[in-house]
Amino acid sequence: MLRAAAALPLFSITGRAAKSTDIAIQQIDLSYEDYLYRTPIKFGGSVVDRVTLLNVTCMVRNKSGKTAKGFGSMPLGNVWSFPSRKMSYDVTLNAMKEHAGRIAKIMRGYKESGHPVDIGVALEPAFLKAAGEVSRELKLAESIPKLCTLVTASPFDAAIHDAFGKAYGLSCYKTYGPDFMSKDLSHYLGPNFKGEYLEQYVLKEPKPRMPMYHLVGAVDPITAADIQKRVNDGLPETLPEWIRYNGLTNLKIKLNGDDLNWDVERVVRVEHTTAEVQKQRGVTRWVYSLDFNERCPSVAYLLDFLRKLKEKIPAGFGRIQYIEQPTARDLKANRQNVMHEAARLLPIVIDESLSDVEALYVARQMGYTGAALKACKGQTQALLMGAVAQKEKMFLCVQDLTCPGASLIHSAGLSAHVPGVAAIEANSRQYVPAANKGWDDRFPGIFRVKDGTMETAILNKPGLSAVAA
Repeated sequence: MLRAAAALPLFSITGRAAKSTDIAIQQIDLSYEDYLYRTPIKFGGSVVDRVTLLNVTCMVRNKSGKTAKGFGSMPLGNVWSFPSRKMSYDVTLNAMKEHAGRIAKIMRGYKESGHPVDIGVALEPAFLKAAGEVSRELKLAESIPKLCTLVTASPFDAAIHDAFGKAYGLSCYKTYGPDFMSKDLSHYLGPNFKGEYLEQYVLKEPKPRMPMYHLVGAVDPITAADIQKRVNDGLPETLPEWIRYNGLTNLKIKLNGDDLNWDVERVVRVEHTTAEVQKQRGVTRWVYSLDFNERCPSVAYLLDFLRKLKEKIPAGFGRIQYIEQPTARDLKANRQNVMHEAARLLPIVIDESLSDVEALYVARQMGYTGAALKACKGQTQALLMGAVAQKEKMFLCVQDLTCPGASLIHSAGLSAHVPGVAAIEANSRQYVPAANKGWDDRFPGIFRVKDGTMETAILNKPGLSAVAA
């Protein structure tokens, strides 16, 4: 599998059979929005209290001369995608902004026509090259990594998919078959996919409702005793308050990975607190996901953690749906961190490491049994990785980057259209509700959760459903 992935050629649209539905980029515009979090979030050993959104508008034209405008938005999650002990938050954020400007310039100069997937795959090498150029010109202490390039490029990719769907008055998820794509999946993913198209790996209609995962961050108060000073903004501030407010049944718990007793006790405390509230509500079924953000020093740490957890809260252990990327994201440099033993207990999901097809196959060899798809890595990448993961019969989930507004609608749409994804993670209502203002009135079923689920049936509008056609 790895040899096949490594042998895949860099894709160029030149020489392919044109489709009458192909589009070309006419205009690219970008802007930024800055927000402070209402409360900080801790993950991967870092505490974050703010976000910058990158918004992209893309005008496209099809061969009949019709134009359509698409929109994409994504948080520039520099702490997650470009972690550094040598550079400050502002340095890595500014590098991403500079890179975004280069991506816009590359796209403005791209004159070929194609399907959004073709364009996304064709331009990725240029985006990666630009990342190296920005790193050298800014004299960065560490180069912009591939994951960061994917995040920076993701709103551009989303805007093209959105524009394409709007050009034909269709949800994007109805444009991934041979009627719109000139190449089958073997062109991108190798001979195992000959004769297959993305439409075989996505749902044309969204699942009507989906459970929502609520985040319990590593510094979030569980009970009132944990609060030093209340925010007093009318929103919940403790776990019981959030459970009752949103009717929650899915909880994602952030763990530190550097203190075994703390990690175990954190889950134990969440389980005891949740069980008490759910009993009062008459709820008997709820689930957890656990996220170490690659902080476990070894697989032995993870196995010890799971053993202790099962001893202390056997019922709570049985509620764990999956575990996200427990160890270091550089898989090739840490081949000793094989997950076979842990994966016999629970699905172990690759997240930060998942930046291309080869990484997915490496993870599979190392025992990972699941893959986290993310809108913040690009619609094109998420769909292609989703196809490979389904072919490999892997557990699938779609994860958040504390996405507000259009980026949450994009992420929720991905969750609702990929078979096997059971829930939607949505954190912006907790940490940056100000960025959802206006969107919550237009999409109340997505942004105002009362029964623990989102109303995803509405995510069937043209494009990515975020902006009316």
